[in-house]
Amino acid sequence: MTKTPIKKKITSKVEKTKTGFSAFAVDYPVFTTGKTIAELTKNLTEALNFYFEDDGLKISEKNINLEIDLKQFFQYYRVINAKFLAGRIGMNPTLLSHYVQGRKKPSVMQTEKILNGIREIGRELSDLRLVSQN
Repeated sequence: MTKTPIKKKITSKVEKTKTGFSAFAVDYPVFTTGKTIAELTKNLTEALNFYFEDDGLKISEKNINLEIDLKQFFQYYRVINAKFLAGRIGMNPTLLSHYVQGRKKPSVMQTEKILNGIREIGRELSDLRLVSQN
């Protein structure tokens, strides 16, 4: 039987654990874990394909939206300095610190501002070519 690729996005909440990550699909009874985000995504794709197997649907990684809260994001990606990021996006460093520590919840607009800053830094880093001097 040929499987039909699913067209919609499946939102999955990600949580940092002591051994890696866990994720659950918001609208489906699907849960999995992984040591890294890449492994988590692979395992979640497999679990969702198993769940939709009887429906003849095929899930790919492109169908999955992973969501992680700011506090857990900054705990995992410690390489991103919140004070530096605040300066880059024009946000008060204390306010961003409150978001990171979970003391305050950012608005949708503030969340987008933070995410856009992170993406911008990611693009800059991916465009770099490191060379060693011998």
